[in-house]
Amino acid sequence: MSATPALELTQYCQQTAEAARAASYQLASLDASVKNKWLTESADALVSSTERIMEANQQDLAAAPEYGLTSSAIDRLRLDTERIAAIATGLREIAMLPDPIGEVIDGFTRPGGLQIQKKRVPLGVVFFIYESRPNVTADAAGICVKSGNAVILRGGKEAIHSSRAIVDILAETAVRCGVPETAVQLVGTTDRAAVGHFLGLHELIDVTIPRGGESLIRRVATEATMPVIKHYDGNCHVYVDRSAELSMAVNIIENSKCQRMGVCNACESLLIHVDVAEQVLPLIAERLARHKVEIRADQRALAFLPEATAATDDDWSAEYLGPTVSVAIVDSVEQAATHINQYGSHHTDAIITENLLSANAFTTLVDSSAVMVNASTRFNDGGVFGLGAEIGISTDKFHARGPCGLRELTTYKYIVQGSGQIRD
Repeated sequence: MSATPALELTQYCQQTAEAARAASYQLASLDASVKNKWLTESADALVSSTERIMEANQQDLAAAPEYGLTSSAIDRLRLDTERIAAIATGLREIAMLPDPIGEVIDGFTRPGGLQIQKKRVPLGVVFFIYESRPNVTADAAGICVKSGNAVILRGGKEAIHSSRAIVDILAETAVRCGVPETAVQLVGTTDRAAVGHFLGLHELIDVTIPRGGESLIRRVATEATMPVIKHYDGNCHVYVDRSAELSMAVNIIENSKCQRMGVCNACESLLIHVDVAEQVLPLIAERLARHKVEIRADQRALAFLPEATAATDDDWSAEYLGPTVSVAIVDSVEQAATHINQYGSHHTDAIITENLLSANAFTTLVDSSAVMVNASTRFNDGGVFGLGAEIGISTDKFHARGPCGLRELTTYKYIVQGSGQIRD
């Protein structure tokens, strides 16, 4: 679908959302075996259609230069036999996860005999906006359908042909397996105005999940007329306490920062207790230098880091997503927590300590979706947590927080069974 007149675009968005809503009602009562069959057969179909998907992907790769994509972005866009097989494996793994729908969260009987159950149900329709990574197309579709939700996918224009090929295969498989064909729909236009239209359809769409740059997420949060599950950025911290085992601290910092720098749970800022600063900062600097990481330090830390540059106020809240880290010296665990709550993004923060009281204070005071004790920030991940596949990591407090897997894409309803009771 190319650029369209405003009226035609409005109608297209309305019809897409209506089709998703109709599919969501069918999905809510679909047996787990049907959803799992669709997931496994879709995985097989993707593998058997490898050549078809790669041909579509070549169209996206050919157009990549006109979009100004970096070499790393082009690499994320590229599909090959191994990557398509990995996408299929992801769908099979989702099929093996327990189905959350119908789970009884709580149940009790009232004195008058009413039997009350609190049962897990789907959210309904998910509008998912994401970056140019074709594997996310299949991941999001699988997670949403497994949790009983219809999904409208708005991928980046850079991957439109790859995503189209994947969604067509998922839809073909859906027809054979008894899953509604419109359970998974890809927005067929690259017109940016379409996003605004969908964000206004709160009567048809239950939740929007944006996954991309901060400007996109802020736009969605501003314009959406339905709830949004989001995180703006990942300014994650590691705090080295006065009682830290220093070699452990250096190893964890290296992993948190350098194992993969361009992700939301990579460390961007270090806080060091004044009592261990002179000992540990040179060790940290030496380790980070191996990865060519630039250090931007406050005035106290500069005394121990001769190669560092002076930090500015902007550095404390920066998400670098690359080889830069900020460093500050603090006088207590409480001061570290205050700094994190002021400048952090409520994503993932860690303390390195051998003191239980310090650990308890830090985990209590730091207001983040995941707080680590003596472990890398890189562990905040749905798969690592054992939650299975995730659709993102939320820094919100409502409705979901942290890795968003199957359960985070559900809500609940009360089922009340009576035997003729009436209220006085």
